[in-house]
Amino acid sequence: MNVKEGDYLLAIDGQDVGAGVNPLRLLEGTSGRTITVKVATSESGLDARDIVVRPIGNENQLRTWAWVAANQRRVDEMSGGRLAYVWLPNTGGGGYTYFNRMYFAQQDRAGAVIDERNNGGGSAADYIVDVLARELTGYFNSRAGDHRPFTQPMAGLWGPKVMVINERAGSGGDLMPYLFRFKEIGPLVGTRTWGGLVGTWDTPPLIDGGRFVAPRGGFFDVNGEWAVEAEGISPDIEVRNNPADVLAGRDPQLEAALEEALRLLRTEAITLKPEPEAPVRYRKPAVNRPLVSQ
Repeated sequence: MNVKEGDYLLAIDGQDVGAGVNPLRLLEGTSGRTITVKVATSESGLDARDIVVRPIGNENQLRTWAWVAANQRRVDEMSGGRLAYVWLPNTGGGGYTYFNRMYFAQQDRAGAVIDERNNGGGSAADYIVDVLARELTGYFNSRAGDHRPFTQPMAGLWGPKVMVINERAGSGGDLMPYLFRFKEIGPLVGTRTWGGLVGTWDTPPLIDGGRFVAPRGGFFDVNGEWAVEAEGISPDIEVRNNPADVLAGRDPQLEAALEEALRLLRTEAITLKPEPEAPVRYRKPAVNRPLVSQ
C-alpha cells in the first residue's frame, strides 16, 4: 500500500482525524468490513490519497509473526546464514503447522535453534521430537539437475540443535524439552519451564453448555517415578530475559542459544558427502577361439 512510518492519517471511513479525535474510535465496528483511509506524506495533505483496507479484529497474530520474523533475521544475521530458527507456539495444530512450515524449509542450514518459549501445550509432541532426533544414515545418488544426492532419511536437518525454554512454557511445552533432553538432541537454554504436565483431557461438557476441567492423568518416567509435574524442566544453560534488556531490543536467551549452537557447529557440524565415483562393474572376460582353416 506504500504507507510508511511518518506518513499522516487524515481520515478513516470518510471521517476526518483531527486534533482531539482518537483514531481507534473511528475504527470501532469496522472489523472485517471494507473501508477507506486517507493518508498523505505531508501534514498539508496536498498529496492525499484513499486506500481501501479491511481492518482485523485482533492484531496478535500479526505481532506474533513480526516477532518470529525478527528472530529469524537475528539468527540468520548472527550465524551468517548457517542456523535455522523454528518457533513452536504450542503442541497442538498451530505448533505442528509452525514446525512443518519452518523446519523443513530450512534443511540447507547446518544447525538449528528451536524456540519453544511461551509454548501453550496441547498434546505430546512426539512427532516433532522424532523428526528433530533423526540421524543421517546415508544417501541415494541422483541423476537429476545438479546430481545432488538425496539424504536418507529424505527430510531432516542434521547438525547440532539448541532449544530455548522459559517459565511460560507448560503442559506439552514441559514435555517438549523433557523429550528433547531424553533423546539427547541438544542443550536447553533459558529458564525452568512451568511444570504443569497433568492432562485434563476427556472431561465431559455440562448439560447447560458449560464446561469444567479436572486432572485426568499425570506423567511418570521409564523408571516408574512421577516426573515434571510441579517441577518443570531446568535449562542446561540458565539465561534470564530481564525487562531492561527486552525494552532495549535485546533477547539474551536467544543470543545465548545462538552462541551455543555456533560453538557446537565447530565440533558437531555435518558435511554432506558428494556422490562417489561409479563402482567397477563386472566385465565378461574375452574368450580365445582357435583359428579354423577355410
